[in-house]
Amino acid sequence: MFSETALKIPPFIVMDILEEAQAMERKGREVIHLEVGQPDLPTPPCVQEAGINAIRAGKTHYTHSLGLLQLREAICKWYDRSYGVRITPDRILVSPGTSPVMLLLFSLLLDPGDEVILGNPHYACYPNYILIFRGIPRFIMTREEAGFQLTAEAVKEKISPKTRAVLINSPSNPVGTLIPDDEMRAIAELGPPVISDEIYHGLVYEGRAHSILEYTDRDIVINGFSKRYAMTGWRLGYAILPEEMVRPLQRLQQNFIISASDFVQWAGIAALEETEAHCAEMVRTYDERRRFMIQRLREIGFGIAVEPTGAFYVLANARRFSRDSHALALELLRKTGVAVTPGIDFGENAEGYLRFSYANNLEKIRIGLDRVGAFLQKGKES
Repeated sequence: MFSETALKIPPFIVMDILEEAQAMERKGREVIHLEVGQPDLPTPPCVQEAGINAIRAGKTHYTHSLGLLQLREAICKWYDRSYGVRITPDRILVSPGTSPVMLLLFSLLLDPGDEVILGNPHYACYPNYILIFRGIPRFIMTREEAGFQLTAEAVKEKISPKTRAVLINSPSNPVGTLIPDDEMRAIAELGPPVISDEIYHGLVYEGRAHSILEYTDRDIVINGFSKRYAMTGWRLGYAILPEEMVRPLQRLQQNFIISASDFVQWAGIAALEETEAHCAEMVRTYDERRRFMIQRLREIGFGIAVEPTGAFYVLANARRFSRDSHALALELLRKTGVAVTPGIDFGENAEGYLRFSYANNLEKIRIGLDRVGAFLQKGKES
């Protein structure tokens, strides 16, 4: 009755956790949300105003299937300012979020049995974008002491005649670490196309994030507005593509998506051009939370081998408390009212870990971690 492939796609566990937490809240229970990767900070006022003004100006129609030229030009300027990378608007495809971009991209790249190399742990949904097109995720079990990031040597060992792409994420979800400059350069030189998910660029607190386009113009960037600009609900993302890939991907977008929302794209232009000071303040706020969370988690007894320096997550080793991260996350939610994400959501290599998000205000983080610490201490004593 249903597609066998679709039925094999597992649930996105963090959404199950969130939805149970929301059900608890509807019954009057207070929940501290440290599970979802959604900024608690508001969309910058100038972006809100740009969206409202665009609606009032009648910007509510289909746009060019690649996206507004003005937005694609603004993306080019942002990459030039940020990385010294020169790209042209005709290499950019704008879509309603990065998730549709990935669906289109893997539908173009994969035939059944084709392979994509990626790290484990990984963003929970990555393998499912591959599996839905009957591709094969080829996992590299990354090392905790290396920040769970890919190395060129490990990628090289996985390359086969069926390899269609290498998928990287720096800063990463769920770990918040960055791929060093020399490793990213070496990965870019291996041969297979690299898909670089750069959605957390701009949220870096130590060091510098590198775009794959600094090393080559034949690889692929996925990026968007959700994280840096606190625009998750606006649904706006894009791909920067090699020239030969643009028209095939555009045809897919024309058929299955048509275009990103008109007025949202005008808001995206404001985000790129008018929010530098606002975003700098957001980064300072996240960094304060990051430093507090790392220290407090270590005091409680969690292990953090490499401190995260980007995104807004800490993947903490919880194996001294439990080897079953899903059961532990549910127990914390139900008994303490603190929602966290089990490591198993990000692959078997993260089993026994919990991901804590600091996309919440400092006082709630403090209360939540105090509850977690008291509960786990009680468990050790009993």
